[in-house]
Amino acid sequence: MVDSIESQTHVMVVEDDASLARWMADYLEVHGFSVTVANQGDIAIDMIKTDVPAAVILDLNLPVLDGLEVCRQVREFYDNPIIMLTARDTESDEITGLDSGADDYLAKPIKPSILLARLRALLRRSEKAANDSLVSIGGLHIDATSRTVRLFDDIIALSGHEFDVLHLLANNVGKTLSRDALIENIRGIEYDGFDRSVDICISRLRRKLKDDAQEPRRIKTLRGVGYLLTADAW
Repeated sequence: MVDSIESQTHVMVVEDDASLARWMADYLEVHGFSVTVANQGDIAIDMIKTDVPAAVILDLNLPVLDGLEVCRQVREFYDNPIIMLTARDTESDEITGLDSGADDYLAKPIKPSILLARLRALLRRSEKAANDSLVSIGGLHIDATSRTVRLFDDIIALSGHEFDVLHLLANNVGKTLSRDALIENIRGIEYDGFDRSVDICISRLRRKLKDDAQEPRRIKTLRGVGYLLTADAW
């Protein structure tokens, strides 16, 4: 049975390996998605801007522009989920990919069921966030419908992953959320003790929200416990 969330949902696969791209497209189409394929970084940017897919599966190693540069450029106008793929399974590659604006990261060879599960989790969390109401904490205003964030008079540009982490923290203002809780809510998977995506995202959020990285007041770290968004620092 096709899940309702993927019925007619448009996903773009950006992969220069034609056989792998076709395999992913066929697999996702069997599960009810509408899929387009791009095999080159510069072409992918134009297609994402024109088609605005619900999610992008983006290979790291691409001709003309690599996946990191594609991700950086599209994040200027696109905030839907991006899953980055790479043949190299190292922590530094994962950190670089997430820091460029990717929401999730998978190493090749790709397990079909894992790809599908991660994609579904990202799409569900985007849908859930879009259905929640406006959150305002002092000068911080989060609009889940338009997926925009304003800090006093400034619009803050966030990736989809950054938005969802901030939105979850804001909906639990004054409450400490563990890494496990954040990862499970945002990515739909259990924390394995090694996932750095939340830590990287918190670091980026602090920078964009003008929080002191050395002594943060807005998003605090409680060592061994998790992260807390304060109510009185905005």
